[in-house]
Amino acid sequence: MFTASDIGWVVGHSYILYAPLLAGATTVLFEGKPVGTPDASTFWRILKEHKVTSMFTAPTALRAIRKEDPESKLFLAHAKDNGLRNLRALFLAGERSEPAIVSMYDKLLGAHCAPNATVIDNWWSSESGSPMTGTPLLASSGLSFHDASGPAPLPIKPGSAGKPAPGFDVRIVDDDGKPLSQGSMGNIVLGLPLAPTGLTTLWNDHERFYKSYLKRFDGNWIDTGDAGMIDADGYVHVMSRSDDIINVAAHRLSTGAIEQAIGGHPKITEAAVVSIPDNLKGHGIFAFIAIPDPPSDLIKDLNARLRESIGPIASLSGFIAAPGIIPRPAAARRCAEY
Repeated sequence: MFTASDIGWVVGHSYILYAPLLAGATTVLFEGKPVGTPDASTFWRILKEHKVTSMFTAPTALRAIRKEDPESKLFLAHAKDNGLRNLRALFLAGERSEPAIVSMYDKLLGAHCAPNATVIDNWWSSESGSPMTGTPLLASSGLSFHDASGPAPLPIKPGSAGKPAPGFDVRIVDDDGKPLSQGSMGNIVLGLPLAPTGLTTLWNDHERFYKSYLKRFDGNWIDTGDAGMIDADGYVHVMSRSDDIINVAAHRLSTGAIEQAIGGHPKITEAAVVSIPDNLKGHGIFAFIAIPDPPSDLIKDLNARLRESIGPIASLSGFIAAPGIIPRPAAARRCAEY
């Protein structure tokens, strides 16, 4: 197993150390970046040289690789002569994975890696201790991980973090804590009790635990701080943080949905949107867009995409476009505040 994470993060120490040791699996320890050490083929070289079967990384890393190698030539070079045929799954977590990046790499895995190889986006937190949603790699418990003859994994839905994991009761509620119907955007909460991996308090600070996670919904739900929806097939879509909802002319718009629509542009590697004051609508949408050479009609193109995917109320009030404009902390995940 190869987990490209800082070992200080929960994904790092869980899947670099604990999980492989408990499972008796070989783990690959790596210090470096997905690009520039020496190029954007670093991950694919490691997968090939060490015959990795499962990899775990953040969507940011794949965006950085796509930016340096948009045609995936380096991936294909290492996949030549079955060089990546051992890889069964590419797990993503830590931030929202836009559909375009999931679809791109799922197609590559399906064509050049192990049978039924797929990209699995999953959602969890340090507090949950394990994934709260995901797509099982094995469709039935008790099957041998090394037996490729079993049933195929559940289908993925690009943009979704999969289905609730055993032990986690994932719900969507409004600001009063009342459950919402399928497909409705709202607060993502967890029913009690949590799975055995979840936290039960904060060290020597029960009051802070209640105020941080239970008080908002009167102790009925655990507040995850995320916003999203559950579709008709039971797949969970984590769209943004619950405080990353932009209220435009009384319409609650998810920053994740807006960024997803903008990211569908073939030349845009990444986008982040924020709210700005608007005298007419209350709030407007402003975008930071990572793109090498923005065309003169970019805003017209993007507004057309937004109206098609979200509705006529969604349009940009303005944007700044430049390569590498999205700020990041040391762990490489995107900063949420600007």
